[in-house]
Amino acid sequence: MNEYIFWAVAIVVFAVLEAITTQLVSVWFIAGSIAALLSKWLGVPFYLQLIVFLGISVITLVLTRPLIKKHLKPKNEPTNADRVIGQTAVVTEKIDNLSATGQVKVDGQIWSARSCDDAVIEEGKQVEIKRIDGVKLIVAEK
Repeated sequence: MNEYIFWAVAIVVFAVLEAITTQLVSVWFIAGSIAALLSKWLGVPFYLQLIVFLGISVITLVLTRPLIKKHLKPKNEPTNADRVIGQTAVVTEKIDNLSATGQVKVDGQIWSARSCDDAVIEEGKQVEIKRIDGVKLIVAEK
């Protein structure tokens, strides 16, 4: 097979693969294929074209992956619920992680709650909200 066609097909295949995926999986191989195609144009033998392909692919992966991951990383946007973290709540139903029970009241709202250290916390106690896990508050006794 003509090496020009080989590298052109490789570029198209990697570009299509990249287009149909949601993650960056083959953009580095596109760069490697382009470099290998250019090396063929310069008259480099096929085994060296493969080395160019692999080398450029690895170099672009190593240099760009950390930057791309940083920019594509989903950002956690604070919500109104996050405002309760650090606040004091009152236990309205005994918190027992083993029984999967417990509720607290904070800002006039009732939330399901679990203890952050698996301690049983009796009704009426004050707790500090440490974090939110799904729809449950994770709390610690004050």
